[in-house]
Amino acid sequence: MNERTVFFLSDQTGVTAETLGHSLITQFDSHEYRQVTLPFIDSDDKAREAVKKIDEAAEADSFRPIVFSTLVQPEFRQIVKQAHGLHLDIFDVFLEPLEIELEQKPAHESGRAHGMSDINAYMKRIEATNFALANDDGGVSRNYEMADVILVGVSRSGKTPTCLYLALQYGVYAANYPLTEEDFETGKLPDFLQQQNHKLYGLMIAPDRLRQIRRERRPMGKYSSAQQVRYELREAEKLFKRYGIPHIDTTEFSIEEISSRILDSTGVDRRVRP
Repeated sequence: MNERTVFFLSDQTGVTAETLGHSLITQFDSHEYRQVTLPFIDSDDKAREAVKKIDEAAEADSFRPIVFSTLVQPEFRQIVKQAHGLHLDIFDVFLEPLEIELEQKPAHESGRAHGMSDINAYMKRIEATNFALANDDGGVSRNYEMADVILVGVSRSGKTPTCLYLALQYGVYAANYPLTEEDFETGKLPDFLQQQNHKLYGLMIAPDRLRQIRRERRPMGKYSSAQQVRYELREAEKLFKRYGIPHIDTTEFSIEEISSRILDSTGVDRRVRP
């Protein structure tokens, strides 16, 4: 495969450039990509340093680099455009049409998307993250009455990272409960969980993938055995059917996709819009 260097330039964290850039380059899978993020480009010197790095990559590679940029300030954007690369400037693409449509000049203020400009939204994400951590894996808090959604599934099926993503990205109060041997043996969920049945959402995963994940964590013993994995997944599916719990197979999905599907399926409101 041909390797291309891809740069993500930003005057803030680079999250927006990375997210859009990743979404686009994954559509071209005949190439391998060396990805370089250059965040916090907030001065002429930093912009020129970015140009130097792009030009060095252009000289070293067989192909010119691809540059995704979310730089807000026009002067910094003009500097980086001097670099030898394919420039895909997100603000060039979207700002002018929006300016015409809204009949308003853009503010050209950096940090509005991911910064502290909306303190209320920021605090909602922090509070939701604290809630997710306090109510992780059936922890002692069990403030399930406060939860927007409660993820249920076997150990290592993706509950914790999904809860944290829902909290950090959308301010959703997400708790999770790991199904236990007692749940499997009785074929029943605990009473405190049944009381929140309308908030439950199940996560499933392919046996081979679950075993692979568990073996990385604990390679020896019953926990990662093929027999135990198949047993737990079979019993989990029985519980989901018994209590009418909607569920998703997480095997082929990223955390972002899992979270989006959960929100779409449950109708849970996003407290914060990314």
